[in-house]
Amino acid sequence: EQLVARAIAPVKKDFLRPPPVSVLAKEKKSKRQLKRERRLEQKSARNLCPEIAKTGDVSSCPYKDKCRFSHDLEAFKAQKPADLEGQCPFCPYGLGCRFSSTHEKNNSEVNGLSKHVQKLLWKNKMSFSKADAQLKSLGLGTSKSKRNDDLSLKLHSREKKLIDFREKLYLAPLTTVGNLPFRRVCKVLGADVTCGEMAMCTNLLQGQASEWALLRRHSSEDLFGVQICGAYPDTVARTVELIEQECTIDFIDINMGCPIDIVVNKGAGSALLTKPMRMKSIVEVASGTAEKPITIKVRTAYFEGKNRIDSLIADIGSWGASAVTIHGRSRQQRYSKLADWDYVYQCARKAPTTLPVVGNGDVFSFVDWNNHRTECPELATDMVARGALIKPWIFTEIKEQRHWDISSGERLNILKDFVNFGLEHWGSDTKGVETTRRFLLEWLSYTFRYIPVGLLDVVPQRLNWRPPSYYGRDELETLMASDSAADWIRISEMLLGKVPDGFTFAPKHKSNAYDRAENG
Repeated sequence: EQLVARAIAPVKKDFLRPPPVSVLAKEKKSKRQLKRERRLEQKSARNLCPEIAKTGDVSSCPYKDKCRFSHDLEAFKAQKPADLEGQCPFCPYGLGCRFSSTHEKNNSEVNGLSKHVQKLLWKNKMSFSKADAQLKSLGLGTSKSKRNDDLSLKLHSREKKLIDFREKLYLAPLTTVGNLPFRRVCKVLGADVTCGEMAMCTNLLQGQASEWALLRRHSSEDLFGVQICGAYPDTVARTVELIEQECTIDFIDINMGCPIDIVVNKGAGSALLTKPMRMKSIVEVASGTAEKPITIKVRTAYFEGKNRIDSLIADIGSWGASAVTIHGRSRQQRYSKLADWDYVYQCARKAPTTLPVVGNGDVFSFVDWNNHRTECPELATDMVARGALIKPWIFTEIKEQRHWDISSGERLNILKDFVNFGLEHWGSDTKGVETTRRFLLEWLSYTFRYIPVGLLDVVPQRLNWRPPSYYGRDELETLMASDSAADWIRISEMLLGKVPDGFTFAPKHKSNAYDRAENG
């Protein structure tokens, strides 16, 4: 009881161990130094020109001497690491591939950005007729004209094909770690609804390939949405029109809860909670532009102690939203303290019956899930966020209503699935292998916080419990419990071979990695 009161996981005494001696972190390199190293690396023999890799002909590259990559075929062959075990999942990489078996093309992803559309976006020549008409009809266009009475373009939310979220297991959109291979893992383990990582509207409208990659969808994601984030009605409306035109999706979620400074300072994310009329305009114009359902994700408020969603919940449906997800924390609270589920329940009870309310915050077991169903039948479902990062089999546990005392071998098989999905998604050449490794390591910076059921004095584990240092029931389980990046790298080498010389890793959110993945 004393440990639980201090948010320390009550691991059985037989498994406790002294904390390992911490190693001093290396000095961080400057951005200029990292950029210089990337340029040198790009021209090194390790980075063979993709065109030459495909053809095996050094004269096949159309860029010749101006190419950013190496054309030294012999040097590449001399330094190429040993092939990985297994079969190539998908390969246009030719000589660059890290698999020696027969190549099979098996790409089942959609929502790519065509070069034609990208060029139109770059040149600012893309037409947004539906969005601009909606902006004008709502008096939100650049002309600031009076509202047009002809709202025939607006398809009311009740006339749209609505999504039944009730009782469905909903994986939250998660920054960095909520990538397509991770979502595939969660689908295998029982997730019903998946959503892409948050994408910024301005970046999508500028045709940034890295931002469009966040909208990719795998064929296994049978109920899939994308999440966008924007500060103004015009950018959101045009993004909605563009996504519907270019992507295959089931719904579009607008993030109005992201607490990150770089987003809030631009007036997006949870900054919108301070501007309810702007929220209304964004939802109205997005709903009027889109044929697919528009959902929104919010926090309880911007400032702690000044909750405001309960005063807006009755209107959100009339604005055109098809569902609302409420994260039971304020922006100021970030991820500290436990989520306020009593307030989420209060909002769900105030919401009109036509507006599904999804609860979000600290769901980490089937017990949490059941409690929310019992306490508030008005809730449509729960969204699972960080709980899925730490133990993606939470979806299996909820469906089977059990605490799964999963073995280290079973956990390793889940990591193997992620690696295979990653190589299919990011590529099976050296670059694809190392990209897969980076994202695997980012994920491992969360999974080590899982404590096996059989090692706990109190079940289930709570999301806010901090694990003490402990031994697992076998060597692999002990390794998986380590909070050391060096041990995470060891696990990656079990699945992807040795890391390159000079390889280092620090989680993107190392200062507060446990609390920073979920946007909103």
